[in-house]
Amino acid sequence: MERWQNRVAVVTEASSGIGAAIAADLVKAGLVVVALARRETRLQEIKKALQADQQQRYHPIKCDVTNEEDIKKAFAWVEKDLGGTDILVNNAGAFHYGVNLVDSDNSGVIHKIVDTNVKAVAFCVREAFNSMKKRDFAGHVIIINSVAGHTSERFPGANMYIPSKHAVTAMAQTYRHEFAHAGTKVKSRVLALELL
Repeated sequence: MERWQNRVAVVTEASSGIGAAIAADLVKAGLVVVALARRETRLQEIKKALQADQQQRYHPIKCDVTNEEDIKKAFAWVEKDLGGTDILVNNAGAFHYGVNLVDSDNSGVIHKIVDTNVKAVAFCVREAFNSMKKRDFAGHVIIINSVAGHTSERFPGANMYIPSKHAVTAMAQTYRHEFAHAGTKVKSRVLALELL
């Protein structure tokens, strides 16, 4: 971990669960963490729970990852104030059970899942990668996915969740090729968790 001391890690959906734990562990390991989430109050509570020296390396930013402008502003702040993104942990994800793809009136659920699980990943990776490429830094893009992105099993009522996670699997493969083709040493990793 010595190589990563004081490097900048951006963690999405860092106000609870896996994202909050990852952000706290990275700070404790000596990294500077930019914690993104909609619930700014919760991010501030997490910061206060850290030791004083760790609080200085924890930067909470209110960011709705379903809003491209919020993403751009957050990453621009990282670039301006911290010098750029070295690691991205793309943890944000949405799941809604009980609505099928063929159900009437399911547009809101479909939009929410695609905006969070697919579009937000694309926009966050784009911003982080370009920061790494510009500085010729061999950083890491880590995408938290689900085993649902690697199965063809039928889960009635899972709506767009499974297709969105298959999209993330395909995106991760595409990123590996694009990062290499761009002549960078940026690495893309996918962690498939048992979330469903």
